[in-house]
Amino acid sequence: MNAKLLKRAALATAAVLALGTGAAYLYLDATSEVRRTGATACADVIPADADRADGEAVCATIDALTAAWGAGDADAYGRQFTENGTYTTYVGSHYEGRADITEGHRALFQEFVKGTELAASYLDMRFPTKDVAVLTGRGDDYSGDKPGARELSKVQTYTLVRDTDGVWRIAAFHNTKRQNVMERLSFLYAPATAPKAER
Repeated sequence: MNAKLLKRAALATAAVLALGTGAAYLYLDATSEVRRTGATACADVIPADADRADGEAVCATIDALTAAWGAGDADAYGRQFTENGTYTTYVGSHYEGRADITEGHRALFQEFVKGTELAASYLDMRFPTKDVAVLTGRGDDYSGDKPGARELSKVQTYTLVRDTDGVWRIAAFHNTKRQNVMERLSFLYAPATAPKAER
């Protein structure tokens, strides 16, 4: 076989592989919808055995955080965190302390997320102790039309504490971007890896 034919065969093989890979990716992406989208209101996930007032106070902190984001108000945003709170973004940036969180968001509100709003749904809330709450949900920032619950691309965990002044504040926040194709692939390859709510 001459070099010209060999080169054409290699290019044709590469094109077929690329098309097959693209089709597989599109299939996995199209079939990776989450089943458990969560509640649209934070108060809907307050546990029945929890102090209702504490649950509502936790939700009020999240509401204040959302309002501060929408207003692009870094100072109000930072006030929702404890003095030594931590904040881990989905790209892996890790902020330590209220001042660091505030200043990081001041820059974000002027650049990358300027003019955006927050959308969220809530999966669960629990109180490991009377002064600690863990709230898990799905979320995203957006501009324009608010995304639906199935479109939220991040999974978020808030750990809140009753601060020294009695106000519930965020002690730690962790934001993970959902890798839907990888998740779907792992569920197909090893179905037992899927969370119960997604089986």
